Amino acid sequence: MGARTVVVVGGTSGLGLATARLLANEDQVVVLGDVPDEIDAAVGELGCDGGVCDTSSYEQVRDAFAQVADRYGTIDAVALCASMWAGGDLADLTPERIRRAVEVNALGTTYVLKEALDHLHRQGFGNVVYVGAMAVTQPRPGIPVYRATKSYGASLIESVAEAQHSNRVKVMQLHPGPMPTRLQERVGDEFLDEVYALPEQVAPELVRLLRLAPDDLYVSGERVLRADGRW
Repeated sequence: MGARTVVVVGGTSGLGLATARLLANEDQVVVLGDVPDEIDAAVGELGCDGGVCDTSSYEQVRDAFAQVADRYGTIDAVALCASMWAGGDLADLTPERIRRAVEVNALGTTYVLKEALDHLHRQGFGNVVYVGAMAVTQPRPGIPVYRATKSYGASLIESVAEAQHSNRVKVMQLHPGPMPTRLQERVGDEFLDEVYALPEQVAPELVRLLRLAPDDLYVSGERVLRADGRW
C-alpha cells in the first residue's frame, strides 16, 4: 500500500508512543497530545509530524484532523490512545479529577471517533483502533470512575463498529492489562495494579490492526490474548 498516514491520539507516552515508534519506520505518523513539550519531544525523537490537541475540545479535534487531511490527503488509520487516569475511591476523588476523566475518556473518545469516521467514510476506507482496558471486564476496587469512563468507550466502539456495514472502514478495540506508563504519574498517583505487559509488548498488536488493508478480513468482537493470557 505504500506509506500510510496514521494519527496516534495520545502518542506522546506509554502505548501511544511505543506504537508511534513502530509505525514511524514505514508510515507517515502524526502524534497528537495536550502537552506541547511532550509533543516536541516525540516529534524530535521520531522525526514525525505532531500537534497539540485537547481531545475534550471538539473544535481542537476537528481542526487537528482537518489539518492532517489537508497535509496528507488521506487518513489511513487512527489509534485512539488518549486517556485520563482517575484512580482512588469515589469519595476521595475531587470533582475536578472526576470531571476531567469524563471529559477525556468519554467526551474525548466520542469527539475523536466522530471526526475520524467522518474522514474515513468520505475517503471510503480506513481503520480506527480504540485502546481500552481489561478493567472494563469486571468490577475492581479503587478505580470506579476510570473503569466507568473506559467502559463508556468500549460500549461506544462496539455500537459504532456494528453500524459500519462495510469491512473497508474497520472500527476495532484492544484492551490491555495494566502497563507501566505515565498515566498515573501525571496526576500524582502510584501504580495500583500488577504489571501485565510493557507498552512495547502490546504495541505490535496495535500496529497490526492499524495496518490492516481495506480488503483484509478481521473478526469483530473477539478479544486477542497473548500466549500467556495476560492481555
